[in-house]
Amino acid sequence: MTSSGNNSLDELIQGCHQKNGKYQEILYKRFFGYALKVALIYNRDRNNALEIVNDSFIKVFNQIKKYDSSFPFRTWLGKIVVNTSIDWFRKNNRNLKAEEEIILVPDDTPGIITQMTAQDILKLLNLLPDIQRLVFNLYEIEGYSHQEISSILTIPENTSRVYLTRAKKRLRELFQLYFNISYEKVRN
Repeated sequence: MTSSGNNSLDELIQGCHQKNGKYQEILYKRFFGYALKVALIYNRDRNNALEIVNDSFIKVFNQIKKYDSSFPFRTWLGKIVVNTSIDWFRKNNRNLKAEEEIILVPDDTPGIITQMTAQDILKLLNLLPDIQRLVFNLYEIEGYSHQEISSILTIPENTSRVYLTRAKKRLRELFQLYFNISYEKVRN
């Protein structure tokens, strides 16, 4: 085995097929950041997101023989992280709260829309109630239909539509408030 930075993805996957702990560790470290970013889209709490990442990698190592190398590994891993996030949400949110109190704390560094970063967008998404953020992510980011979301979350299809509509409305409000506050800070 070569040093951790020089292992090819195919070599790592083959080592993981053989349940080699060193290859599993290297694969984990190489894709940890990506998996955490995906998990944080679905769960704003970093500790929960870390739990989701670890659970996801356990699934990866247990199912690595099912990986089809004709598809990008990151895509396969991302799908596992999304599904693990959904499972975590279902397990930990038996009584879905439709609305939660949201307090907007604007970013101290003002900017304009063209300078909005992925981190800014994630901050706004994290201000949504959990169920709205989950439905928004599944529909807008992952491309699931309302029928699929209904099945995944065991909610009525119309409820999925309502949550998406509310999420979009709230994001528009938060976006406007976020940039109005930032703009006022720039002027003063």
